[in-house]
Amino acid sequence: MIRSVVPLLLRRMRVPLAVLIGVYGVAVLGFTLMPGVDDQGNVWHMSIFQAFYVVSYTGSTIGFGEVPYPFSDAQRLWTMASIYMTVFAWLYSVGTIISLLQDTGFRQALLMARLQRSLSSFSEPFYIICGYGDTGRLLARSLLNRGRRVVIVDKDPHNVEDLRTRDLGVYVPAFCMDAEIPDNLLTAGLQHRWCAGVLAVTDDDHANLKVAITVKLLNSKIKVFCRADALATVDNMLSFGTDLVVNPYQDFAHRLLMGIFEPDSHRVYDWLTSLPDYPLPERPEPPQGRWIICGYGRFGRAVHRALTSRGIEVTLVVENAKEKGCPPGTIEGKGTEAVTLRAAGIESASALVAGTEDDADNLSIIMTARALNPDIYQVAQENRLHNRALFQAADVALAVQTSYIIASRFLSVLGASLLKEFLEQAGEQGNEWNRALALRMRQGCDALTPESWTLRVSKNRAPAVALALDLNESVTLATLCRDPRDRTRSLDTIALMLERQGERQLLPAGETPLQMGDRVLFCGTERALDLMSWNVSHLSVLRYVHNGEQHPDGWIWRRLAKRRRERAAGVPEVDETTV
Repeated sequence: MIRSVVPLLLRRMRVPLAVLIGVYGVAVLGFTLMPGVDDQGNVWHMSIFQAFYVVSYTGSTIGFGEVPYPFSDAQRLWTMASIYMTVFAWLYSVGTIISLLQDTGFRQALLMARLQRSLSSFSEPFYIICGYGDTGRLLARSLLNRGRRVVIVDKDPHNVEDLRTRDLGVYVPAFCMDAEIPDNLLTAGLQHRWCAGVLAVTDDDHANLKVAITVKLLNSKIKVFCRADALATVDNMLSFGTDLVVNPYQDFAHRLLMGIFEPDSHRVYDWLTSLPDYPLPERPEPPQGRWIICGYGRFGRAVHRALTSRGIEVTLVVENAKEKGCPPGTIEGKGTEAVTLRAAGIESASALVAGTEDDADNLSIIMTARALNPDIYQVAQENRLHNRALFQAADVALAVQTSYIIASRFLSVLGASLLKEFLEQAGEQGNEWNRALALRMRQGCDALTPESWTLRVSKNRAPAVALALDLNESVTLATLCRDPRDRTRSLDTIALMLERQGERQLLPAGETPLQMGDRVLFCGTERALDLMSWNVSHLSVLRYVHNGEQHPDGWIWRRLAKRRRERAAGVPEVDETTV
């Protein structure tokens, strides 16, 4: 990228530099030809060095003096000519430089060069976020808060400029370019040795699909997570191995059905996929009666499809119903008017969904419906994140923010690679099984949404456990879950899943012995994660939490401990200096 700046600079400055060099050459040549008089009255001519020296201070209008002898009239005449020539040449050159610095293309090239220099200095894993809308902002802020580096790619200059004006605590390279173009992703660090993954969260399904294809073809070793609003796009992405595809509308519809028919399963799913360290959300359970859906866009269609698939009666309120292909019985209107909601039977309905693509209309629908039926359960789509305060003030039972759904799913899987598989299997266990798990999570996580993480038993990820296993020492799950400060206390964590040689076990017992290559999914507090890292990283700490023995580390401490044991056993000390 730096090479692209230098040719651009030379190409734009070619004529000004040629003029400047030509003028200086003519001025120097003139001074060498103009006769002068030395202190003896003899004719003399300047050398090329003396002439260049005079032109240097003449062209810059410094006027240092006449050297080495006073000038003759011919030399003074040429000095005046040189002054005008060089001054105009400099004005032309400086003007060209100023116009070049104001040129958008040149400034973009300079910015790209600076971004690539900063990117080349990265020495820790980072994620490329394609799209800096509401979802991209949530992802970037959350990843930065977790100590992860990010790189932003967005073709909207306003979004990129907004990022550059924010104080995020660490420098975030932001590239204003189209993520659909493979070369742009390469520029953003797709093949960088520290690139850990790509998160495609633009509002364009085709752009996200192109990003996923590019990543899988140019750097298949890293993860790629994508947003997709259309079901066909979801299937297309999954067909070639995209690691995670989230359709926020289908995801919410799935959660809604769980909330209606399996509330405890929904509670576990909701807690594990929410942003950590927030109060555990306790939302009212959605009813099974008749529902009214206002709006038939992507959100309204997904909710309508999910509810009707389980036999729930649904009444649609849609503006221009015929053009949108709505089913028979649809009420024509926006739902913001009382007469339209009365026509939809708002007084006898159990729940209402305000699912238009306009937040003002959704808020109006909520307020109008509440005036007609104060007890109705209300769901509202929140299209823009900056309107959250309004929806909170409206006290909606269930406010749906698609950006939050996508970001929370991405972050939960990024922090725990087995979480996706666990949620799928946990959903198959039934409501009673999830009720017991939800009770354990509530008691063990300080009433906060838990942090999820995956531990792999390997020499790099868990060196103390690997070393203990090599020494034929037994290590169990319960050992890892003890407090390294006081082994009689357990950490606020739950082992959710154990994966061994492709087989998965839900809620493994604490007495389960670990083996090399095991992967364990945990959930718990952030403090528990920090303390567990001591257990898996230091052999002495691991032995302490296992059997209470404290073995000192380091040669000095081992020698001191040995001497204490010898003195306690009555063994006489040996003066090693006399041996």
